[in-house]
Amino acid sequence: MGYFQGFIIPVPEANKGAYLKMAQESVPLFTDYGAQRIVECWGSDLPRGKLTDMYGAVKAEKGENIVFSWIDWGTKERYFKAHQDMGSDERMEEPSEMPFDGMRMIYSGFETVGESGTSGPAGYVQGYVAPVPKEKREAFADMCKTMRDIAIDNGAIHAADGWAAGIKSGEATDFKQAVQAKAGEAIAFGYAEWPSKEAFENGAEKMLEDTRMPAPGAEMPMDGKRLIYGGFEILLDTDSQ
Repeated sequence: MGYFQGFIIPVPEANKGAYLKMAQESVPLFTDYGAQRIVECWGSDLPRGKLTDMYGAVKAEKGENIVFSWIDWGTKERYFKAHQDMGSDERMEEPSEMPFDGMRMIYSGFETVGESGTSGPAGYVQGYVAPVPKEKREAFADMCKTMRDIAIDNGAIHAADGWAAGIKSGEATDFKQAVQAKAGEAIAFGYAEWPSKEAFENGAEKMLEDTRMPAPGAEMPMDGKRLIYGGFEILLDTDSQ
Protein backbone atom coordinates (compact mmCIF):
# COMPACT_ATOMS: atom_id res chain seq x y z
CA MET A 1 0.00 0.00 0.00
CA GLY A 2 1.33 3.43 -0.98
CA TYR A 3 1.85 6.28 1.43
CA PHE A 4 2.17 10.05 1.02
CA GLN A 5 2.14 13.23 3.04
CA GLY A 6 -0.42 15.88 2.18
CA PHE A 7 -0.09 19.60 2.97
CA ILE A 8 -2.25 22.72 2.78
CA ILE A 9 -0.37 25.97 3.40
CA PRO A 10 -1.38 29.66 3.51
CA VAL A 11 1.18 31.74 1.62
CA PRO A 12 1.04 35.50 0.96
CA GLU A 13 0.66 36.22 -2.75
CA ALA A 14 3.73 38.45 -2.52
CA ASN A 15 5.80 35.49 -1.25
CA LYS A 16 5.11 33.13 -4.15
CA GLY A 17 8.67 33.37 -5.45
CA ALA A 18 10.20 33.01 -1.99
CA TYR A 19 8.03 29.96 -1.29
CA LEU A 20 9.06 28.31 -4.56
CA LYS A 21 12.75 29.00 -3.82
CA MET A 22 12.41 27.42 -0.36
CA ALA A 23 10.61 24.41 -1.83
CA GLN A 24 13.27 23.92 -4.52
CA GLU A 25 16.07 24.11 -1.97
CA SER A 26 14.38 21.54 0.27
CA VAL A 27 14.02 18.90 -2.48
CA PRO A 28 17.46 17.28 -1.96
CA LEU A 29 16.77 16.86 1.76
CA PHE A 30 13.63 14.81 1.16
CA THR A 31 14.87 12.87 -1.84
CA ASP A 32 18.09 11.95 0.00
CA TYR A 33 15.90 10.18 2.56
CA GLY A 34 13.75 8.34 0.06
CA ALA A 35 10.98 10.67 -1.11
CA GLN A 36 9.90 9.49 -4.56
CA ARG A 37 8.09 12.59 -5.74
CA ILE A 38 7.38 16.09 -4.44
CA VAL A 39 4.66 18.31 -5.92
CA GLU A 40 3.87 21.91 -4.93
CA CYS A 41 0.74 23.59 -6.32
CA TRP A 42 -0.44 27.21 -6.22
CA GLY A 43 -4.15 28.11 -5.89
CA SER A 44 -5.75 29.03 -9.20
CA ASP A 45 -9.49 28.41 -8.78
CA LEU A 46 -10.57 28.05 -5.14
CA PRO A 47 -14.33 28.32 -4.59
CA ARG A 48 -15.65 29.79 -1.39
CA GLY A 49 -17.84 27.43 0.62
CA LYS A 50 -20.78 28.02 2.97
CA LEU A 51 -19.40 25.77 5.73
CA THR A 52 -15.68 25.60 4.94
CA ASP A 53 -13.23 25.80 2.05
CA MET A 54 -9.51 25.73 1.28
CA TYR A 55 -9.05 29.22 2.71
CA GLY A 56 -10.89 28.39 5.90
CA ALA A 57 -8.88 25.17 6.29
CA VAL A 58 -5.77 27.19 7.17
CA LYS A 59 -7.49 30.37 8.40
CA ALA A 60 -6.08 32.27 5.42
CA GLU A 61 -5.74 36.00 5.87
CA LYS A 62 -6.26 38.80 3.38
CA GLY A 63 -3.69 38.63 0.59
CA GLU A 64 -2.88 34.95 1.14
CA ASN A 65 -3.21 32.16 -1.41
CA ILE A 66 -3.27 28.40 -0.82
CA VAL A 67 -0.54 25.87 -1.56
CA PHE A 68 -1.71 22.28 -2.03
CA SER A 69 1.22 19.87 -1.84
CA TRP A 70 2.18 16.24 -1.42
CA ILE A 71 5.27 14.10 -0.94
CA ASP A 72 5.05 10.52 -2.21
CA TRP A 73 7.08 8.22 0.06
CA GLY A 74 6.09 4.96 -1.59
CA THR A 75 5.57 3.11 1.69
CA LYS A 76 4.66 3.97 5.26
CA GLU A 77 7.84 2.24 6.48
CA ARG A 78 10.04 4.46 4.29
CA TYR A 79 8.23 7.56 5.53
CA PHE A 80 8.72 6.75 9.21
CA LYS A 81 12.37 5.75 8.77
CA ALA A 82 13.06 8.94 6.83
CA HIS A 83 11.54 11.15 9.50
CA GLN A 84 13.48 9.38 12.20
CA ASP A 85 16.75 9.85 10.34
CA MET A 86 16.01 13.41 9.17
CA GLY A 87 15.71 14.66 12.74
CA SER A 88 19.50 14.87 13.10
CA ASP A 89 20.10 16.44 9.66
CA GLU A 90 21.21 20.07 9.98
CA ARG A 91 19.24 20.90 6.82
CA MET A 92 16.04 20.44 8.87
CA GLU A 93 16.69 23.73 10.66
CA GLU A 94 13.93 26.26 9.99
CA PRO A 95 15.02 29.23 7.83
CA SER A 96 15.45 32.52 9.66
CA GLU A 97 12.64 33.97 7.56
CA MET A 98 9.74 31.74 6.53
CA PRO A 99 7.62 32.78 3.52
CA PHE A 100 4.44 31.62 5.32
CA ASP A 101 2.98 31.15 8.79
CA GLY A 102 4.00 27.61 9.77
CA MET A 103 1.53 27.58 12.66
CA ARG A 104 -1.35 27.51 10.19
CA MET A 105 0.14 24.91 7.83
CA ILE A 106 -1.72 21.60 8.06
CA TYR A 107 -0.23 18.25 7.11
CA SER A 108 -0.61 14.53 7.69
CA GLY A 109 0.35 11.14 6.33
CA PHE A 110 -2.16 9.25 4.16
CA GLU A 111 -2.43 5.62 3.10
CA THR A 112 -3.17 5.34 -0.60
CA VAL A 113 -6.60 3.74 -1.05
CA GLY A 114 -6.42 3.89 -4.84
CA GLU A 115 -4.39 5.26 -7.74
CA SER A 116 -4.95 5.41 -11.49
CA GLY A 117 -2.98 6.62 -14.50
CA THR A 118 0.68 7.43 -14.87
CA SER A 119 2.27 9.82 -12.38
CA GLY A 120 3.31 13.24 -13.85
CA PRO A 121 4.42 15.48 -15.28
CA ALA A 122 1.27 17.60 -15.37
CA GLY A 123 0.29 21.28 -15.43
CA TYR A 124 -2.86 21.49 -13.34
CA VAL A 125 -4.24 19.74 -10.27
CA GLN A 126 -7.69 19.36 -8.78
CA GLY A 127 -7.28 18.64 -5.07
CA TYR A 128 -9.72 17.86 -2.28
CA VAL A 129 -10.04 17.02 1.41
CA ALA A 130 -13.13 15.28 2.79
CA PRO A 131 -14.48 13.82 6.05
CA VAL A 132 -15.54 10.18 5.69
CA PRO A 133 -17.09 7.87 8.33
CA LYS A 134 -14.49 5.23 9.14
CA GLU A 135 -16.95 2.40 8.56
CA LYS A 136 -17.50 3.63 5.00
CA ARG A 137 -13.90 3.26 3.87
CA GLU A 138 -14.69 0.48 1.37
CA ALA A 139 -17.64 2.35 -0.12
CA PHE A 140 -15.52 5.50 -0.34
CA ALA A 141 -12.69 3.61 -2.07
CA ASP A 142 -15.15 2.18 -4.60
CA MET A 143 -16.57 5.63 -5.33
CA CYS A 144 -13.07 7.07 -5.74
CA LYS A 145 -12.12 4.32 -8.20
CA THR A 146 -15.12 5.17 -10.35
CA MET A 147 -14.31 8.89 -10.23
CA ARG A 148 -10.65 8.26 -11.09
CA ASP A 149 -11.67 6.10 -14.07
CA ILE A 150 -14.01 8.81 -15.31
CA ALA A 151 -11.32 11.48 -14.93
CA ILE A 152 -8.64 9.42 -16.70
CA ASP A 153 -11.03 8.55 -19.53
CA ASN A 154 -11.73 12.25 -20.02
CA GLY A 155 -8.18 13.55 -20.10
CA ALA A 156 -6.64 13.37 -16.62
CA ILE A 157 -3.10 11.97 -16.44
CA HIS A 158 -3.02 10.58 -12.92
CA ALA A 159 -5.25 10.51 -9.84
CA ALA A 160 -4.83 9.23 -6.29
CA ASP A 161 -6.87 9.10 -3.10
CA GLY A 162 -5.50 8.86 0.45
CA TRP A 163 -6.94 7.93 3.85
CA ALA A 164 -5.96 8.94 7.40
CA ALA A 165 -7.94 7.32 10.20
CA GLY A 166 -6.17 9.39 12.87
CA ILE A 167 -5.18 13.06 12.64
CA LYS A 168 -3.13 14.86 15.27
CA SER A 169 -4.72 18.01 16.66
CA GLY A 170 -2.95 21.25 15.76
CA GLU A 171 -2.60 24.38 17.85
CA ALA A 172 -4.05 26.74 15.24
CA THR A 173 -5.77 24.36 12.81
CA ASP A 174 -5.53 20.83 11.40
CA PHE A 175 -7.18 18.55 8.84
CA LYS A 176 -10.03 17.72 11.23
CA GLN A 177 -10.89 21.37 11.71
CA ALA A 178 -10.45 21.97 7.98
CA VAL A 179 -13.53 19.86 7.16
CA GLN A 180 -15.28 20.08 10.53
CA ALA A 181 -14.74 16.36 11.06
CA LYS A 182 -16.96 14.61 13.59
CA ALA A 183 -16.21 11.75 15.96
CA GLY A 184 -15.75 8.53 14.02
CA GLU A 185 -14.72 10.23 10.78
CA ALA A 186 -11.45 9.74 8.91
CA ILE A 187 -9.87 12.31 6.58
CA ALA A 188 -9.49 11.71 2.85
CA PHE A 189 -6.98 13.68 0.77
CA GLY A 190 -6.79 13.25 -2.98
CA TYR A 191 -5.96 14.82 -6.29
CA ALA A 192 -6.30 14.46 -10.05
CA GLU A 193 -3.53 15.69 -12.35
CA TRP A 194 -4.30 17.19 -15.76
CA PRO A 195 -2.07 18.36 -18.64
CA SER A 196 -3.40 21.92 -18.25
CA LYS A 197 -6.25 23.96 -16.81
CA GLU A 198 -7.87 24.00 -20.25
CA ALA A 199 -7.68 20.20 -20.41
CA PHE A 200 -9.36 20.01 -17.00
CA GLU A 201 -12.14 22.41 -17.99
CA ASN A 202 -12.83 20.46 -21.18
CA GLY A 203 -12.65 17.15 -19.34
CA ALA A 204 -14.91 18.33 -16.53
CA GLU A 205 -17.67 19.13 -19.02
CA LYS A 206 -17.43 15.65 -20.50
CA MET A 207 -17.37 14.05 -17.06
CA LEU A 208 -20.75 15.60 -16.24
CA GLU A 209 -22.22 13.73 -19.21
CA ASP A 210 -20.59 10.41 -18.29
CA THR A 211 -23.19 7.79 -17.36
CA ARG A 212 -20.94 6.50 -14.57
CA MET A 213 -21.27 9.77 -12.64
CA PRO A 214 -23.44 9.53 -9.51
CA ALA A 215 -26.98 10.74 -10.13
CA PRO A 216 -28.02 14.04 -8.50
CA GLY A 217 -29.16 13.35 -4.96
CA ALA A 218 -27.54 9.90 -4.87
CA GLU A 219 -26.37 8.68 -1.47
CA MET A 220 -22.68 9.39 -0.90
CA PRO A 221 -20.24 7.74 1.57
CA MET A 222 -19.28 11.21 2.86
CA ASP A 223 -20.76 14.62 3.61
CA GLY A 224 -20.24 16.59 0.43
CA LYS A 225 -21.18 19.84 2.15
CA ARG A 226 -17.99 19.67 4.20
CA LEU A 227 -15.73 18.60 1.34
CA ILE A 228 -13.19 21.26 0.34
CA TYR A 229 -11.61 21.38 -3.10
CA GLY A 230 -9.99 23.58 -5.69
CA GLY A 231 -7.85 23.92 -8.78
CA PHE A 232 -4.11 24.56 -8.61
CA GLU A 233 -1.29 25.33 -11.02
CA ILE A 234 1.84 23.27 -10.49
CA LEU A 235 4.78 25.24 -9.12
CA LEU A 236 7.20 22.37 -8.64
CA ASP A 237 7.16 18.70 -9.64
CA THR A 238 10.25 16.58 -9.13
CA ASP A 239 8.98 14.20 -11.83
CA SER A 240 9.58 16.92 -14.41
CA GLN A 241 12.85 18.38 -13.09
